[in-house]
Amino acid sequence: MPVVFLCFMLVFRKKSGNFAKIEIMLANKTRYAVLALIYLAGEYGKGPIQSSVIAANEKIPQRFLEVLLADMKGIGFLGSKPGKGGGYFLIKEPSQISLFDIIDFSEGTLSWVPCVSEKSYQSCEFCKDEDLCKVRKVYSELREHNRNVLKNTSLKDLL
Repeated sequence: MPVVFLCFMLVFRKKSGNFAKIEIMLANKTRYAVLALIYLAGEYGKGPIQSSVIAANEKIPQRFLEVLLADMKGIGFLGSKPGKGGGYFLIKEPSQISLFDIIDFSEGTLSWVPCVSEKSYQSCEFCKDEDLCKVRKVYSELREHNRNVLKNTSLKDLL
């Protein structure tokens, strides 16, 4: 099943009159992590899968994938078996890994702007008072909506 990723562009007029744009797009690391984990979810319970097989089937650069798989093993998404017949496998059932878990691992935050980030907050350069900013409120609601959708979407749902 193909996974579709969207890129959003937001355009603001700064106080100076110039326009500023913010592009929201998932990093390749996140895209590849999702693709690799969906592939492994489809093979769940069938034994280890070699990284070369995942790379070829999902069109992920092998060297990048090997580092990514090792990182995902380190945080508890994957297990591995070395040697002949070895490879990677999901430790948890596909229903137990959400898109939120994957994005949180690779992106670290779901915020559209730094002033609503829980992990990397920065004050807003556009607001006089963040507590009264209506745009900030919308971004906070958007962050929470996205979080809920991602938390309620598991690898199993994407098979």
